[in-house]
Amino acid sequence: MKSAFAFIGLVFSALATTSGSHARDFPVLEGPYMGQTPPGMTAAVFAPGIVSTEAWELEGVFAPGMHEFYFTTRGGNYTRPTVIGFRQENNIWKKYIEFTRDGEVAFSPDGKRMHMAEGYKERVGSGWSERKSLGPMFEREDWGIMRLSASARGAYVFVDYKSGDVIRISTLKDGKRQKPKKMGPVVNTGKWTAHPFIAPDESYLIWDSEREGGYGASDLYISFRQEDGSWGPAINMGGDINTEHDDAYGSVTPDGKYFFFHTHLGEGKANIFWVDAQLIENLRHK
Repeated sequence: MKSAFAFIGLVFSALATTSGSHARDFPVLEGPYMGQTPPGMTAAVFAPGIVSTEAWELEGVFAPGMHEFYFTTRGGNYTRPTVIGFRQENNIWKKYIEFTRDGEVAFSPDGKRMHMAEGYKERVGSGWSERKSLGPMFEREDWGIMRLSASARGAYVFVDYKSGDVIRISTLKDGKRQKPKKMGPVVNTGKWTAHPFIAPDESYLIWDSEREGGYGASDLYISFRQEDGSWGPAINMGGDINTEHDDAYGSVTPDGKYFFFHTHLGEGKANIFWVDAQLIENLRHK
């Protein structure tokens, strides 16, 4: 149950602090994509033995520009969900930051914001500001935000776990932020509906949910924007990525080339996977 994992993570992150004594050692990584050989149309574990280990690693995401990579871990010395960030300098990837998770990390398409649930950090030089609030509209006590995904046009799509795991959308109209609305049954059907990702151009939406006819537990789904502006039918993203386990937290790299997601493989273990984003175009034409 992905939402349960995410909720527990949010509770843990509110209680925890991470110190340098928890630091995890990483080998020298050189080249694009954290030095990893890109996959084809078959999903592969991302950075096996380095990022994806026998512990709990999930929510892998590159920042726009493709020179930073972040993921969440728990296990070993990390007793609380912790975000680890890498930065590429002179073609070498090095861990440059770690912090207790306070909302699932996602980036605005321009790379200027690191969204974290109802908060965000702004890019300041080569670093990040302190966490700021998105404002009272997103701080309602009866909402519980986990992942929030933003489009280039300013739409916010997020999961609200306090309302029974539903996905809401907030758009900009004449430059004014609109009240978030519950999305329709195309998206909000089934159980554990969570972790949305909206394409920068809003041409598709990806999320995960447990539905009839799936592969077991939660699967990843996609809906494509139609010519009339509506969302097309939910399409199960298929057995190439969905398993009998919880498959969750899908996103496309900022360069548009790869699709990332994670799979819970059992108590205390989750790994990050990636696959060629051509998968999405193949689904578009089904």
